[in-house]
Amino acid sequence: MAKQKKQPRPKAQTPKGFRDYFGAEVTARADMLRKIAGVYHRYGFDALETSAVETVEALGKFLPDVDRPNEGVFAWEEDSDWLALRYDMTAPLARVAAQYRNDLPSPYRRYTMGPVWRNEKPGPGRFRQFYQCDADTVGSGSVAADAEICAMLADTLEEVGIPRGDYVIRVNNRKVLNGVMEVAGLSGDDKEAERGIVLRAIDKLDRLGPDGVRALLGEGRKDESGDFTRGAGLNEAQVDVVMKFVLANEEIDKRLANVKKMEDNPASSFSPKAGPALDAADFSAAEAKNVFAAEQRNKFVCHYLEQLVGDSEVGSDGIKELKVIEGLLSAANYSAARIKIDPSVVRGLGYYTGPVYEAELTFEIKDEKGRPRNFGSVAGGGRYDDLVKRFTGQEVPATGVSIGVDRLLAALHAKGRIDTSAQGPVIVTVMDRDRMADYQKMVADLRKPKDGGEPIRAEVYLGNPKNFGNQLKYADKRNSPVAIIAGGDEFDKGVVQIKDLILGAEIAKNATLEEWKDRPSQYEVLRDQMVAKVRAILDGRNHD
Repeated sequence: MAKQKKQPRPKAQTPKGFRDYFGAEVTARADMLRKIAGVYHRYGFDALETSAVETVEALGKFLPDVDRPNEGVFAWEEDSDWLALRYDMTAPLARVAAQYRNDLPSPYRRYTMGPVWRNEKPGPGRFRQFYQCDADTVGSGSVAADAEICAMLADTLEEVGIPRGDYVIRVNNRKVLNGVMEVAGLSGDDKEAERGIVLRAIDKLDRLGPDGVRALLGEGRKDESGDFTRGAGLNEAQVDVVMKFVLANEEIDKRLANVKKMEDNPASSFSPKAGPALDAADFSAAEAKNVFAAEQRNKFVCHYLEQLVGDSEVGSDGIKELKVIEGLLSAANYSAARIKIDPSVVRGLGYYTGPVYEAELTFEIKDEKGRPRNFGSVAGGGRYDDLVKRFTGQEVPATGVSIGVDRLLAALHAKGRIDTSAQGPVIVTVMDRDRMADYQKMVADLRKPKDGGEPIRAEVYLGNPKNFGNQLKYADKRNSPVAIIAGGDEFDKGVVQIKDLILGAEIAKNATLEEWKDRPSQYEVLRDQMVAKVRAILDGRNHD
């Protein structure tokens, strides 16, 4: 009889594109989500939790960088239906809004948070599972709803620890881009595929630069790995029209710089309409001077965009909406330094129909090679008036924002505002196995103090107690602040030994510290004083 082949052991490794999260990271995320939820709730939004699984039909054909509905999602067939893990929180909301439309208030304001999944090519910092935290208003066509989302996003960033000056909310309108495409000859149902590639290409400006975007507008682009991405196939004249929109910020900055030179040198020949991109643009020097200040830059941008869209009705409508949003935010004291109109924002998803916005962090961090770079976008969203209509056939306006939780956590960590070495529990060590009930009583007293004070996080050591050194090594690995020690002698005397591991760590880190050298790192206290002494160490009173 042939010897049965031994079954190979499974590999203990995380699947490609996924990652594991441990104690301090999970705690930091939960704390941040609590703060975000507090802001959303303050704005009048209600919590909603939807299923992680939707039908592929309900999710729709809206993923970036894909051409087929079931591409880019984790999907499987069940009873002749195709199901998939949600790729964002917006498509499930559209299904909920349609399914419960007779029961929900209108407008319906909801927030939600949780993981989403995308079956895409993973890369550095790009995972297939990540957390999102969304807030949406369904049932209001007023751009006041869009302005409110932008204001709430600014308040949220400040609430979690991103100060003013370290972020900017950038706002645009998809209708403006539609107007530009109309000017470029890309309107009509037969151009839908090209328009999708164009908007996804523009959305990659920060990552690929102008040359990369231009390549994707044309025949296509090959990346560093050799993978080829098919382009929109536009001719040179069409590409030039779209690139004027793509490089709008650069052109506006040139003109504003020229105006500044005119202010500094009135005899200068510089003109605010200088620059090759838009010869037809006509700004008087007086008008340009009036809008030069940072608070007025938004108005200057709108003037510029009007030249881009020409006679396009949809483009003009988009600019009018941007002006309304700017006015509402200005009235609520949200300055252009915090929320500004930015033509480069388009958002890659295909379902946006009006205003779109992104939250960008403006401070520098070091990349893996030590080079400085801006942190970039941590949130985005916009108006999607046609998404619920897919289910009901009726127009249901909606707008919302999604925060990339993992990226925001990384930003806070980069700014030193998250301590990833979170303090662990107090460890009650075990010197006598037969007294386990006494040790459990100690930990119970710490977790629920009889004096009514704050509970203390604590645990009994449950490994092999034979080697006491291993117990202290365990406490060190858990980043424990205090260890409780009690053997036969301590029980006979009614005392416990309390070892201050915070102090011990400081001494170990720098043994020459005079301020720590003469201080005791271990105390003997009466058993009924244990909780008070541990609390004093945790509060830092012993180190004052």
